Amino acid sequence: MHTPPDSSLPAIDRLRKIVNILRSPGGCPWDIEQTQQSLIPNILEEAYEAADAVRSGNVEHMREELGDLLLQVVMQCEIASETGQFVMEDVAHDVSEKLVRRHPHVFGDSQAEDSESVLRQWEKIKGSEKGNSQGRLLDDLPGGMPSLMKAGKIQKKVEKVGFDWPNAEAVIPKIREEIDEVEEVLREGNPGADDASLGEELGDVLFAVTNLARKLGMESETLLAAANEKFIRRFDELEKLLEEQGTNAEEAQTADMETAWEKAKAQVG
Repeated sequence: MHTPPDSSLPAIDRLRKIVNILRSPGGCPWDIEQTQQSLIPNILEEAYEAADAVRSGNVEHMREELGDLLLQVVMQCEIASETGQFVMEDVAHDVSEKLVRRHPHVFGDSQAEDSESVLRQWEKIKGSEKGNSQGRLLDDLPGGMPSLMKAGKIQKKVEKVGFDWPNAEAVIPKIREEIDEVEEVLREGNPGADDASLGEELGDVLFAVTNLARKLGMESETLLAAANEKFIRRFDELEKLLEEQGTNAEEAQTADMETAWEKAKAQVG
């Protein structure tokens, strides 16, 4: 039996001590079994949940989910420290140094008067640090990034060298063109889920729509998250309406579902 660390300790130090105890002999079997690799899904899940909490604007929810995300960082550092790889202070030191290097307009004599010039400077310094200042423009894209976010990042990078549509309106014909190509594939036969050409054309539609969102100053990942939540709200209301009629979504006729859907849209937005 372990005694919990004193609550008078600084909060970060207490958290680190708790994690250390959980990983120690006599601690938690699950925590002891974890590795840096096994916790990768947890990092991703907690990052998404933290993002959702921020979108909600619920302060208590934000504190909870950001705490869960912080725990993942502390856990990774604790595991790394056990084999002498690094400790949390190393991580904090490295990111602090990086922030100073990449903000010469704040900590040096460089000039950056707006966000756009700050980002250009950031990318230039980043490329120099990674030794690819003369490399390909898209060399350093993160591999684990969700595809919609990665599409937006690709588009932002090529925009910097002028490979971009002049405005949002110019993207719309491209979206129509990509949808026409999907329809053409569908007319040619009866493609299934394994049809490579159909998948390619649908991917082009998603990429083009992501470009439109970006040109309008929006994040496609955020927009889709909001659309998902809207659909969930409406479908929940649809099921309530069907229950009031003595049926459910599995048994209701298509016409009844459509009527309930229109009512749900009017009631919950």
